[in-house]
Amino acid sequence: MVSIIIPTLNEEDYLGKLLRSIKDQPDFDYEIIVADAGSTDKTLDIAREFGCKIISGGLPAKGRNEGAKIAQGEILFFVDADVVLPEKFFEKSLSEFKRRNLDMASFCITPIPKNWFSTLALNLSYNYMIVILEQILPHAATGIFMKKDLFIKTGGFDEEIKLSEDHSLARYAKKTFKIRFGIIRSSRILVADRRFKTDGWLNIAVKYFLCELHLIFIGPVKSDIFNYRFNHYKKIKK
Repeated sequence: MVSIIIPTLNEEDYLGKLLRSIKDQPDFDYEIIVADAGSTDKTLDIAREFGCKIISGGLPAKGRNEGAKIAQGEILFFVDADVVLPEKFFEKSLSEFKRRNLDMASFCITPIPKNWFSTLALNLSYNYMIVILEQILPHAATGIFMKKDLFIKTGGFDEEIKLSEDHSLARYAKKTFKIRFGIIRSSRILVADRRFKTDGWLNIAVKYFLCELHLIFIGPVKSDIFNYRFNHYKKIKK
């Protein structure tokens, strides 16, 4: 079984698209766990409509950890709520995950809506880099496969980390447990371009470049120097 764990906060515009893309996959054994951080929109209604297990979450690291605590699957799949999975995603990626005998894996990403500029920008700033560096500096974000027994051994995501806790977990697991980590080649993840439109391509590129330097030379980002906020893309009327 695969346990699909989704941290959410006011994701009514996106969650349904992700859940529909999961339901449309060829039959496989899975469960969906939504770890919600206090949504005030229709997020939880949508999760119930699709038969998800719903638990209390928090920031993404806490949400993922809480989801993993109740997960029944041997493989955990942590995925952001603004993602859409392409056809035969699990069929292709799980087959590669098992064939390469990986313990943990992540994916290149394609923006939606797709256009030449955003695709080129993501390829140059992220996708090519994470493939080249997969054995030296693992990157794991947006969508992550991880064996549950490995997750338990690592202690999960460090909830004190403010930004890139996912990359930090991958590097900690690689260094400490000598795991087999890889970037899946057989399928990509489709992700909404809302963060790029809201924060700006240049701002995001600079922030994550500086965050990368912080990870390499100083360590995990446990202060709020990058002013990270969980899902600030729209305002919800209460």
